[in-house]
Amino acid sequence: MTSETASTDFSGIHAEIAADHPTHAARNRLVITLLLVSTFVVILNETIMSVALPRLMADLGVTASAVQWLTTAFLLTMAVVIPVTGFLLQRMNTRPVFMLAMSIFSAGTLICAISPGLELLVFGRVVQAVGTAIMFPLLMTTVMTLVPPESRGKTMGNISIVISVAPALGPTISGLILSYLDWRWMFILVLPIALGALALGAWRMQNVTTPRYAPLDILSVIISALAFGGLVYGLSTLGDAAGEGSGIPGWVPVAIGAVAMVIFIWRQLRLQRADRALLDLRTFASKNFAVAVTMMAICMGSLFGTVILLPIYLQNVLGIDALQTGLLLLPGGLIMGLCAPAVGRLYDRYGATKLLVPGAIIVSAVMWALTLVDQNTSIWAILVGHIAISVGLALVFTPLFTASLSSVPMQLYSHGSAVLGSIQQVAGAAGVALFVALMSLQTAALVAGGMPPVEALSGGIRVGFLCGAILSLGAVAAAFFVRKPADNPMGFGH
Repeated sequence: MTSETASTDFSGIHAEIAADHPTHAARNRLVITLLLVSTFVVILNETIMSVALPRLMADLGVTASAVQWLTTAFLLTMAVVIPVTGFLLQRMNTRPVFMLAMSIFSAGTLICAISPGLELLVFGRVVQAVGTAIMFPLLMTTVMTLVPPESRGKTMGNISIVISVAPALGPTISGLILSYLDWRWMFILVLPIALGALALGAWRMQNVTTPRYAPLDILSVIISALAFGGLVYGLSTLGDAAGEGSGIPGWVPVAIGAVAMVIFIWRQLRLQRADRALLDLRTFASKNFAVAVTMMAICMGSLFGTVILLPIYLQNVLGIDALQTGLLLLPGGLIMGLCAPAVGRLYDRYGATKLLVPGAIIVSAVMWALTLVDQNTSIWAILVGHIAISVGLALVFTPLFTASLSSVPMQLYSHGSAVLGSIQQVAGAAGVALFVALMSLQTAALVAGGMPPVEALSGGIRVGFLCGAILSLGAVAAAFFVRKPADNPMGFGH
């Protein structure tokens, strides 16, 4: 289906939505605010576990490989569910999708809060991940549908506050809770917030989208689970320290996932001719979308890898505790959130390139600086570097989200959001796997050579950061080619 045909098929819907902007401005703001608050809660949950794993190992009497499933299972579920959200958001209206996502997330949080052991805790994390996987594409698709192109940068800036501040608060809140309370309180305290968001949504959430018939290809769902699940699981296993306890070499699920991904792409290309694809890949017909998504993948891989290595470096090399680590990383996340609205307004005024280029250069410069850290590096230098990279990422994420999704036709917004979310998960898992694997291999080699453990770990971490620094050069190059699309939501961008 060409963009001209798409314009004909959906012009009535677009005209209706455009007419709604002045009339239903208050309703639209309320809906977006409810989605932002709820997304904040579910994203906060993603990072609240990051500094809790050592405590859980001690309290539950399990190994590092076993407790790692709390993260791996969460990422795996996200990767499997997100591709299906494109179909879900087409078939169902805003309110029932929101209620479904927050109900599932709240149920998962309750399961985690009452878990007596690791098995039920992992199951609760899986249930939480299902709700989380639905919420983010719902937010992005709703914003793209309701907000006119000339104001999207400002709104995406507000979304970036949620995306940046929530992960920054997670480790700090977790550190505070673990300093004084049992680990279950991480979920007990989140549960009433999630239930409050659910109750508020039940009371005030309104339907703002127009559902349409979309067939569900069951075979595509199965293949996508093998593809995205295999890649994320395999990469996570590779990233685990030598993949101990899995019994399966990490390359096996990666290979299965890669083969399944080829089959999945082939099937979607066939099905999309009749508008039956689970994940419509015509989003990549926009060169701007393709370049922006590529840059997003590089940035997410580098970010997730850095988020993993920095706490290891701070706690195991510099010798500070979990709470201090969370507090040290907090200013960067808060500053990123404070910068986001201004970045959104600048995007609306100046476009993407003038923000992405300096942002990518700042991120790359900090990544290269991190290749110089050792056991004598000042904590204050790490604080300044983390703040700097947070500013750089603030200049990158809002323009990328806005430019990528604004480059596809309106009827593909849900698929664009699902593609973006899926690639974020795979790129994040790949970044963690690559950084941790390189760190582990180099550390083991240095220890075998007679170097003291702390010094060897410092050397391993430098190699991990070197990988991120090299990858960041690709983001700098891509930044020059991302443009702000023309205000034409009915056709493809560039």
